[in-house]
Amino acid sequence: MEERFGMDKPHEECAVFGVSIKSNLQDHSEAAGIVYNALLAMQHRGQEGAGIAVSAGNAILCEKDVGLVSEALTPKVMGRLPNSGSALGHARYSTTGSNTRRNAQPFVTEFLTGRIATVHNGNVTNSRDIKEKLIHFGLDFAATSDSEVISSLIAYRIIRAEDFLEGIKAAVKLLDGAFSLIIMGPGGKIAAIRDPNGYRPLCIGENDYGVAVASETCALDSCGFRFVRDVQPGELIVIENGKITHSELYKIGTPRSLCVFEYVYFARPDSVIDGLSVYQSRVNMGAMLAKEHPVKADVVCGVPDSGLEAAIGYSAESGIPNVTGFVKNRYIGRSFIFPTQAQRENAVRMKLNPLQAAVKDKRVVLVDDSIVRGTTSAKIVKAIRSAGAKEVHVRVSSPPFRYTCYFGTDIDSEENLIANRISIEEIRKKINADTLGYISLPGLLDACSGSKLNMCTACFSGEYRTQVGEYSKTLLESRG
Repeated sequence: MEERFGMDKPHEECAVFGVSIKSNLQDHSEAAGIVYNALLAMQHRGQEGAGIAVSAGNAILCEKDVGLVSEALTPKVMGRLPNSGSALGHARYSTTGSNTRRNAQPFVTEFLTGRIATVHNGNVTNSRDIKEKLIHFGLDFAATSDSEVISSLIAYRIIRAEDFLEGIKAAVKLLDGAFSLIIMGPGGKIAAIRDPNGYRPLCIGENDYGVAVASETCALDSCGFRFVRDVQPGELIVIENGKITHSELYKIGTPRSLCVFEYVYFARPDSVIDGLSVYQSRVNMGAMLAKEHPVKADVVCGVPDSGLEAAIGYSAESGIPNVTGFVKNRYIGRSFIFPTQAQRENAVRMKLNPLQAAVKDKRVVLVDDSIVRGTTSAKIVKAIRSAGAKEVHVRVSSPPFRYTCYFGTDIDSEENLIANRISIEEIRKKINADTLGYISLPGLLDACSGSKLNMCTACFSGEYRTQVGEYSKTLLESRG
């Protein structure tokens, strides 16, 4: 039985990136390398597959495979991609569709007058209905991902409209759910679209060489692009020859619904999403936890990585010293196998080893970002007790998970969510903590700029902003 560290955490579906370089520059051909570096910067968003598509005149060439960016896109593979001034890329975590090469992105769709390449972050809730209609029109599908459906729909609409931009607009108006899309067409023209609710992030960067769009600002920083602004919910932009040539809101009046878990866990702390610093939000969450759940203790320590900033906030607000409670092994890959139950019990020590000198004989406040099933939390508490901690007080910077997500976050089926099955006091006993405190939902929103961004909190509240079809429910419930 395989034990994958971190499987007791929610996962984000993917990262997207696209770049267009001005054709009059000497390094006009470097688009694929820029995309590769951007995907490395956003590897945290998806670790099961990666791919890059480049424009070569009216042709589009693509390389993709399962694995980390460095595994899927080796130097040999990258050498097969031609020099190009336009490229897009994707790093995937599979939610809809199994983790196979055919489900890796980009999707390249051929049609009568050319090809398009599409990368997608999110989850389209009416994809089955669209797929059935496209099959009726004679289209074939090789993969099981909703992203292939989106690419095929866009290609079909481009044919009908006989225009790249008009076809994309007609297609995206038919999509329900969450989608941040980047599409590359003939001649290297790139379109970037964010769904009308803005569930998933998408931002624009510029430099002297061209324009890039990315899931997170950290990718722009890593590749030398200045952050310009976020793509607005319901906005479509077109980039040609290193310049933005078109921008419009194709749909307005829909309530904004950015996923709050981007700030809790998904995004890198050095990213800024919709004007809000991820780092500062997490520090604020820790401070709010200290206000809502104070405790007498000797030290505060965060669980790497996304609990570290919340621990800083808890320490600052409470006055309890913040210490390094764990040493993280950063050289372990995505998974590792333990053949015996005894080894599985100690799996957490392979990745996170408690620092005895910091916690021995101490009352410890242990700050983490979430508890999903409780299995990993119990192992972490056990590990820190074995290092000599006198007391362990667990504080969680998100409310209890009680509902699944249909918009691109891989949260376990509701019957497997521990907060749906037992009370908070019973969870405390199960993970063997002395006390347990979750941030409240109002406290979380207050930490995230006072909820001014009108975020989606459906995984905590059950209040969905977008209609969810029965197919989406069946598909996601089958994960468990």
